[in-house]
Amino acid sequence: MTTPWGELALTRFPEDPRERLRAWDASDEYLLRHLAEQDVPLSGTVVVVGDRWGALVTALAAHRPVQITDSHLAQEATRANLARHGVEPGTVRLLTTQEPPPERIDVLLVRVPKSLALLEDQLLRLAPSVHECTVVVGTGMVKEIHTSTLRQFERILGPTRTSLAEKKARLIFCTPEPSLERPANPWPYTYTLPDGIGAVSKGTVVNHAGVFCADRLDIGTRFFLGHLPDGKSARRVVDLGCGNGVVGTAVALANPQAEVLFVDESFQAVASAEATYRANGVPGHAEFRVGDGLAGVPSGSVDLVLNNPPFHSHQATTDSTAWRMFTGARRALRPGGELWVIGNRHLGYHVKLRKLFGNSQLVASDPKFVVLKAVKR
Repeated sequence: MTTPWGELALTRFPEDPRERLRAWDASDEYLLRHLAEQDVPLSGTVVVVGDRWGALVTALAAHRPVQITDSHLAQEATRANLARHGVEPGTVRLLTTQEPPPERIDVLLVRVPKSLALLEDQLLRLAPSVHECTVVVGTGMVKEIHTSTLRQFERILGPTRTSLAEKKARLIFCTPEPSLERPANPWPYTYTLPDGIGAVSKGTVVNHAGVFCADRLDIGTRFFLGHLPDGKSARRVVDLGCGNGVVGTAVALANPQAEVLFVDESFQAVASAEATYRANGVPGHAEFRVGDGLAGVPSGSVDLVLNNPPFHSHQATTDSTAWRMFTGARRALRPGGELWVIGNRHLGYHVKLRKLFGNSQLVASDPKFVVLKAVKR
């Protein structure tokens, strides 16, 4: 990536030489160019929210910025990119969306997230630290910035305008009004599940901002809940890519003897899963882990993996995440252990499972979704 301060060699995480997606885009370049051209003072506390793969904080490392992210993968990519450029550990402070932000923010740089709810939650958390002289600049591709995006900045921080588009990227300029009467933060959001979906019927869901389907049970998960294995013989179960934890909680309620591991790369998701699990008074033992799939889980230690893999990485459509999840599941499963997957019919997960496991069985289907099972031989 070309920046006003030189060239940077950046990678995503986990690093894959076959990866064709870059670790930055035109909106990162546009923001950095603006900071240099306008000679924005960076001597105070600089906070970067939503930095996708660490491109922004790596470019600004000399100013000791603070990064706030919901993504474990983004955090790991940031560490790797900083190390690649000789930045000493601790120079950039890495925070998650679940941690308190700095008490005072002098420059706030926001990479607009895909989730409007996550933007709302983060701006409301950050607003008390912003003062009237804080420089607030948002950035994103044109397709990521909508009227609703600008409205969030306006109602939470102050008057907002946008730049002209450059290379399909746009900047957001916001003038803070500390005296602005802000709405209360509605996150996390709690709702009650419907009846007729198995062990978790009429249960409680707690969703932190940014977690998929924040205010209702999505139709894919509902279909999955109706076709879960009974899991009575499974002692170690993983809800892989757990989201709000509904699937793992259903398994734990149906089989209190099982140890359930909830894992997701989103800090918001794992916090939601733990809150959902606790809200339903589930007996038994559970573990909640933010990480890269099943990395760190011992080989051959798991009886059952339940998975609804994402097929987007921000705005890009990709099957790389699903492939890594399937590969990790095969390694972690004991012989005879099972991977159960739900996905859209058109994604063709049965082909990947047959290639990896040597088998794939259709458990259930409807016009939109399929539930598949693969057994480790």
